[in-house]
Formats: sequence, structure tokens, C-alpha cells
Amino acid sequence: MSEQEATQQNATQPLIQESCLCRELVNQFREAFGVSPKVREHFTNSRIEFLKGIRAVIDSRIEHLSNTGQRGTKIAVE
Repeated sequence: MSEQEATQQNATQPLIQESCLCRELVNQFREAFGVSPKVREHFTNSRIEFLKGIRAVIDSRIEHLSNTGQRGTKIAVE
């Protein structure tokens, strides 16, 4: 199968979205109260910012673990 055929086949398949706690909360809220497109856009942007915050926490933790001091003592050998 060529790349173009694979792309066309994928285009006909329905889009599958990953499950996300933020998305689930927004969907429940939308079903319960109904929301305008402007509100939907705001929730989408807040979801992105929430995920960026989590990424920043993870990056900070990785940086902290990467910069830990050396273990042991260096000994000069003659």
C-alpha cells in the first residue's frame, strides 16, 4: 500500500480522541448545561494550559533529578 493510499484510508476512518480527565469534565459540563462556542473555546484553552502546567512540573522534576550531586568521594591515585 502506498503512502497516499494509507493517508486516504485513514481519512475515511473516524477520528479517535484520547481519553483525558479535563475533556471528560468539559463534556459532562456541556451535556448538563449546554455551552456556547465561546465557552467551549475557553475550556479548550484552559485544558491546554492545564496540560502545559503538568508538563512544567514534570520538566522541573527531571531537571532536579538530573542535577543531583555526585555520590561518593574522589580519591587521587598516585
